[in-house]
Amino acid sequence: MSWYKKRGKRLLDITVSLVALPVIFLFFPFIALAIKLDSKGQVFFKSRRVSKGRIVIIYKFRTMVVGAEKMKKSIKHLNERNDGPFFKIKNDPRVTKVGKILRKFWIDELLQFFNVLKGDISLVGPRPYPPEEVFKYPKEYAFLSRAKAGITGLSQINGSSSLPFLEVLKFDSYYVKNVSLRLDLKILWKTLLLIRKPSGV
Repeated sequence: MSWYKKRGKRLLDITVSLVALPVIFLFFPFIALAIKLDSKGQVFFKSRRVSKGRIVIIYKFRTMVVGAEKMKKSIKHLNERNDGPFFKIKNDPRVTKVGKILRKFWIDELLQFFNVLKGDISLVGPRPYPPEEVFKYPKEYAFLSRAKAGITGLSQINGSSSLPFLEVLKFDSYYVKNVSLRLDLKILWKTLLLIRKPSGV
């Protein structure tokens, strides 16, 4: 195992998180106020995701109405990802007005720096999916559930929400097998470019 995979990657995670979190704190009151004024409910949203072979709680700014998870079954017919277990609706009726803005600029993801600092996930890695979706991976990609998930990753910068199910897994698989500082920096840079020029919600 390379030095970067063993120690350097974690060092990068901690360093970037410690720089990012104070900045997030500066904007936190404004983000929280916007969420509260737009809809009823908590500012934060906790989601069960798979990382390192176990279920972790991922933190995000709430972008959906209260009870969105319970509504999932009733809008299952709107799911645009019909080639696998992933659930995605471009114009999800559960997303609030402020939530659309937060998602467009990836602001809802900022709280995940807490998860990175804790070691639950990394800056870069396979996207953390819910356990009910991960458990349906084909056997040849089951090893992805044992990898540390990331805020961003190779599949995300290549349009994961629009990619076929197996293509997402292929990108994540390539990343896990080829982790390096160079690849991580490339993915982080492309992520910043996507944030600067969002294509939509």
